[in-house]
Amino acid sequence: MIYSGSRIVIETLIEQGATDVFGYPGGQVLNIYDELYKAKGRIRHFLTAHEQGAAHAADGYARASGKVGVVIATSGPGATNLVTGIATAMLDSVPMVAITGNVPTFLIGKDSFQEVNITGITLPITKHNYFVTDVRELADTLREAFAIARSGRPGPVLVDIPKDVQIAECEYEPKGEVALFPQRRASDAEIEAAAELINASERPYIYIGGGAAAANLGGEVRVLTEKVGGCAGCSLMGLSVLPDSFDAFLGMQGMHGRYASTMAMSEADLILGIGVRFSDRATGSPKGFAKGARLIQLDIDPSEIDKNVKVDVGIVGDAADALCRLTERCKEADRAEWKRRFSSLKLKGKDIFAEEDGDGLTPKRAFDVINAYKSDDDMIVTDVGQHQMWTAQHIRLFKERRFASSGGLGTMGYGLGAAIGAHVGCGSRVLLITGDGSFGMDLNELATAVTYKVPVVVVIMNNGVLGMVRQWQTLFYGKRYSCTELDRKTDFVLLAKAFGLPAARATTALEFEEAFKEALTYDGPYLIDAVIEKDELVLPMIPPNGHADDLIMGGDGE
Repeated sequence: MIYSGSRIVIETLIEQGATDVFGYPGGQVLNIYDELYKAKGRIRHFLTAHEQGAAHAADGYARASGKVGVVIATSGPGATNLVTGIATAMLDSVPMVAITGNVPTFLIGKDSFQEVNITGITLPITKHNYFVTDVRELADTLREAFAIARSGRPGPVLVDIPKDVQIAECEYEPKGEVALFPQRRASDAEIEAAAELINASERPYIYIGGGAAAANLGGEVRVLTEKVGGCAGCSLMGLSVLPDSFDAFLGMQGMHGRYASTMAMSEADLILGIGVRFSDRATGSPKGFAKGARLIQLDIDPSEIDKNVKVDVGIVGDAADALCRLTERCKEADRAEWKRRFSSLKLKGKDIFAEEDGDGLTPKRAFDVINAYKSDDDMIVTDVGQHQMWTAQHIRLFKERRFASSGGLGTMGYGLGAAIGAHVGCGSRVLLITGDGSFGMDLNELATAVTYKVPVVVVIMNNGVLGMVRQWQTLFYGKRYSCTELDRKTDFVLLAKAFGLPAARATTALEFEEAFKEALTYDGPYLIDAVIEKDELVLPMIPPNGHADDLIMGGDGE
């Protein structure tokens, strides 16, 4: 079959299992979009309001579905608008293929209209990227891009295709979906050494991250935790791996983590990290982290071992295989004293959020309502800021792949695009928890949500400030609020109605409950402007470069 390069792009996407793509058309991808038009019924395209929103949608799609997210953009500003979304996926190890058009090869390097060296720009933020100059290499290049995106530690891959390559024709031979590259298998010596440390421990703590989420390791982690009589906590990226109903699961730990998880990690004598990089938000000061504890790190990426903290045993290989073999070698143990201790920490952690006086709307009260009425199938997505950490502290999750947030890059404006993609990926209703600062960066995607009737409930924690930055100014900068008081006059309810979706404002817990119940009955997007006090803090909190002994419990910094 003789096909054009553009036809080859679409046929190869379909061949590799892509059923949905996100993007925005432009001059240098018109040929690809023409082939998308002809392929209607075989592959769906979702037109976003901005290319960054499309990239975040592909990201959210991948996190919710486990498939590769695909985004398409034109050259120049179209391509550069993808950069933040690609970097977000890179830092959180999300499988994505970004396809960009470029000016014809004979115009490359001549400062042509909308020409940009997107492969050079994205080299540090992609797992790999390609500049295709020969149409005969196009299909295999795209196939390899999918294999790279999915294999080992997942990540984004960019394929830049000049317009003359899209127009050129060549023989196209269909092939099946590419297999993953062979994955390294952890050595028996690594497994044995780790098992010995776990068996000798008295207070084991299982620390799970995004790698465990990507590999769907919830069942395996639970079996190991129960067998060794330990407890488990997670990074932000590890939320939803274990159900909140699991007694030994203590929640997110770290700078803004739950009290029980943070304190249990600090008291543990053995920490097993699974698919987690021990970032600064988890460890605080490396010098004060996990004193007296033996550390084991399991990861598919050898570069992560010893990168942030020095470990006693590094296990490099496929996590599912390694975890099953490790569990087999671990002795079954009760560790009753340790169970009593971390159970008491869970109770104390709940006391921190005791019932508040009055009927005003607080983050805790908002999440009490959300947890009471949401479905276990609902997908939770956040933007970045205080609302993100309140979500991590309070949301109750019971199924895997039901949480998406920008962890590594911390991208404000991630949420609405990701929520749209997440719904496309899993088919479930989505609850987007955002803040007025973050929402100001992605609210244009309300147009997309309305167009496609995406069932997303947008909850804006509206405190009129850049909350997380202001919190740091409160605690560490003498309450000098430089440029964090927004003083905006935006009416989010009227704004939503202008975009074509219903909305409500809530200033009390009762108003929020009524609005949330109504939102869950609506067939399409719904926005709730949840007004909260600007002085609400995310607590407890470990100060930067601190550790568990420095935990801040009150708004006065104590």
